[in-house]
Amino acid sequence: MSNPQSEEMNRSSVLNKLRALMHNPAHVSQPLHAYIIPTGDAHQSEYVADCDKRREFISGFTGSSGTAIVTLNHAALWTDGRYYLQAEQQLSADWTLMKQGLPDTLTESKWLNKVLPVGGRIGCDPKLLSVDKWKPLRKELKSFGHELISVEDNLVDFIWESRPDPPNSELIVLSDEETGSSWQNKIKLVREKMSEENASALVVSALDELAWLFNMRGADVRFNPVFFAFAVVATDSVHLFINPQKLSPQIRSHLKGVQLHHYEDIYKFLANLVDEQTSSKIWINGNSSFAIYSQLPKFQVLLSPSPIALLKSVKSKAEMAGMERAQIKDGVAMCEFFVWLEKEFAKGTVTEISAADKAEQFRSEQEDFVSLSFDTISSVGPHAAIIHYKPVPDTDCTVTNDQIYLIDSGAQYRDGTTDTTRTIHLGSPSKHEQECFTRVLKGHINLCTAIFPNGIKGHMLDTLARQYLWEVGLDYRHGTGHGVGAFLNVHEGPCGISFRISLTEANLEENMVLSDEPGYYEDGKFGIRIENCVKVVKAETKHNFGGKGYLSFEPITLVPIQTKMIDASLLTEKEIEWLNDYHTKVRNLVGEELKNQGKLEVYKWLCQATQPLG
Repeated sequence: MSNPQSEEMNRSSVLNKLRALMHNPAHVSQPLHAYIIPTGDAHQSEYVADCDKRREFISGFTGSSGTAIVTLNHAALWTDGRYYLQAEQQLSADWTLMKQGLPDTLTESKWLNKVLPVGGRIGCDPKLLSVDKWKPLRKELKSFGHELISVEDNLVDFIWESRPDPPNSELIVLSDEETGSSWQNKIKLVREKMSEENASALVVSALDELAWLFNMRGADVRFNPVFFAFAVVATDSVHLFINPQKLSPQIRSHLKGVQLHHYEDIYKFLANLVDEQTSSKIWINGNSSFAIYSQLPKFQVLLSPSPIALLKSVKSKAEMAGMERAQIKDGVAMCEFFVWLEKEFAKGTVTEISAADKAEQFRSEQEDFVSLSFDTISSVGPHAAIIHYKPVPDTDCTVTNDQIYLIDSGAQYRDGTTDTTRTIHLGSPSKHEQECFTRVLKGHINLCTAIFPNGIKGHMLDTLARQYLWEVGLDYRHGTGHGVGAFLNVHEGPCGISFRISLTEANLEENMVLSDEPGYYEDGKFGIRIENCVKVVKAETKHNFGGKGYLSFEPITLVPIQTKMIDASLLTEKEIEWLNDYHTKVRNLVGEELKNQGKLEVYKWLCQATQPLG
């Protein structure tokens, strides 16, 4: 067992060391009054490699989203509603939790203005903050009389004595048959977009964009099949900046025609890329780091969303076929898991951790399994109310028949990525739990069956998933859906479904894959979420106003929804019909695969679990 008092002393010691560096002339030209530690890496990744978990190291908070700021007298951490409970449990007394999204919570800049004297100098590693965040933050701080300073050498790295080495995973090459297109053809598509914008070069820094563009995958970031690199696509050349140790003969052959450089040379290369005699632009994504942006003169920068993000989000026929194959295998594994769970829990030995491990084991036995797609959220009762709860030995609970059990899990298969949440009860759910579950299900169905015109963005659909919770004064604090990659990141832009409006959000298009995952959480009691991956499909409508064409969603996740949790009196005939049709699809597709794999006991369970709701 860990010692909370010892951990708290260690956090205080780490903060004191950082504060000393903020005044050390060997590391900063002038003393800093505050230092910002973002979550991201040099590529602004959502999930980062162990060597880049600086915010986690300094604060002890392990969530995937948050910003830490340390001053000489204060330490504060900002995170969103998914992580309020987790942060409250993990932060020591040295830290103040700033709950983003609540009306009384100060923004980072307003908080700094409140706690700093006029003329405050705020430092940050420019590689870890995007242009889109750096520029407005700098402007706000300047309006308060403060200055945002680039600190090239990350101060946290100097005190993180046990910092892991950067990863150097082996790369794999995907065939054109698997991806639906050669990397050379993808370069042509990118250059067409560049020509439309009069751009002579495109800087690619997002890791999933690089993996998609070059038809390669790696394992530099846990659960994300990506590798550390940068690329510059010019009108007549392609440059890849990567650790040369990754370049096996097979990889070099695959990349024939690409000019290869050392990973660290990207900044020097960009500084020499400028041509003052041309009117063409160098295109960088606003989510690129400020360090990349600062290498280029403002007059030559085209700051706009990367064309690769949208190209990648619309799946090719080969990618969609692979995603659907992966969902069938995932459905087999999850059905096996639920059969095991219903048998074993009565022994009193099944815990959140052992259940998560068993779900991973069943997935790993399926063909072309690579890894999980994120840390499994295996949660009982009050833990299920912690939206991104991850069981650890100190919190591990036994799965029983008197509390809700929620499992949010997924996998990376070579042919696709999965993300599924199911909420079940192994005993008898209360009427209140059934009502909450059914209202979540109604929202899930309402969104999945929506018909909407081309040109619609996901945030315009978000209320459909909340409608039946709002009717009785309930809600949830996370987005309703995110894009899902094809053997890539489980969270993929630029499409999504959320109450938050993003300036870079793309219109929904046919053959995008997103999640549909409304939920409801009662702090200290239980949590409910129902999540399927859905593909965007053409909708057949009686009319076609304006010739726009219409779209809808079709579920591709194939896992039964527990009918015991449903109060059928709250469902309409259409909703019951949707559920029965969905379960028929699950029974047919997953059932056939179960029989093929000789898992007849699980097939029998599946037939029972997908009985029509009458």
